[in-house]
Amino acid sequence: MIQYYGTGKRKRSVARVYLRPGDGEVVVNKQPFENYFTSETLRALVKQPLVHTETQNKFDIYINVCGGGVSGQAGAARHGISRALVEYNDKLRDSLKKAGFLTRDDREVERKKYGQKKARKRFQYSKR
Repeated sequence: MIQYYGTGKRKRSVARVYLRPGDGEVVVNKQPFENYFTSETLRALVKQPLVHTETQNKFDIYINVCGGGVSGQAGAARHGISRALVEYNDKLRDSLKKAGFLTRDDREVERKKYGQKKARKRFQYSKR
């Protein structure tokens, strides 16, 4: 069986994506796509590389995702799908790269510092 693999990362989430020739079924952590990503925005985010390369109904997609929150997991899935599409057809690389789907978003949450409320927010200063 032919299958294409891609690993995607975003924040603390890691997604392992498998593309197999099929009719467009998407399964995330053994659950239907609509049940796992309940927000329409997140579903659109995950499918962006497929829409961009016009391969929506060519593949069945199996995604294993762990770590982080829902939005990070959706970003990781998008990154993984993009990488798997490049493995499928190297000619798609230029358009995916130009759209920014192959770039790993390396932004992480800044840690909280002691003596402060959050990472950058200070406690209220009282002059008197």
